[in-house]
Amino acid sequence: MPTAIIVVLILIAVAGVVLYNRLIRSRNRVDTSWSDIDVQLQRRHDLIPRLVAAVDQYAKYERATLEAVTALRAEAMQQASVQARGQVEEKLSAGIERLIALAENYPDLKANENFLSLQNELVETEDYLQFARRYYNGSVRDYNTMTEMVPSNIVASIFGFGPKDFFQKSSDEAANVPLAKFGTVE
Repeated sequence: MPTAIIVVLILIAVAGVVLYNRLIRSRNRVDTSWSDIDVQLQRRHDLIPRLVAAVDQYAKYERATLEAVTALRAEAMQQASVQARGQVEEKLSAGIERLIALAENYPDLKANENFLSLQNELVETEDYLQFARRYYNGSVRDYNTMTEMVPSNIVASIFGFGPKDFFQKSSDEAANVPLAKFGTVE
């Protein structure tokens, strides 16, 4: 009888190690995918001052919009939690949308090569960001599922694996159509 108990204990230990390693791999995937989002957000944050400067040359009367976008950029860069950062980034996306929409009122700006290049870079960054957000949220979904399902939830609770936050926009329209309202960029 003691050998049967030892075999069962060994099987439980092996299962625990396997589940622990799967949780570690899943958590690392979440962390890596967050870093992909962070890279795209930083790229967008780096483009904003250049875009503000380009618009500022033409749109002297749009000071409030320019200042709001600049303030939102600074606030977004200071957010640490995924949830808070998502909320500020959504406001920043709307501000960028308003900023680029100003080009409609200024034909010279709309035709400016620097502005068009910045607009193209922002649209590209938003596309990458949308992809990174979907990948991150998929990784979080898989990780959270593992931390909630039996028997991996037992290992997760023993070793302190907690749920991760999703990086979501507050509306499906905002999440699925970043900067699409700016029209085709040539």
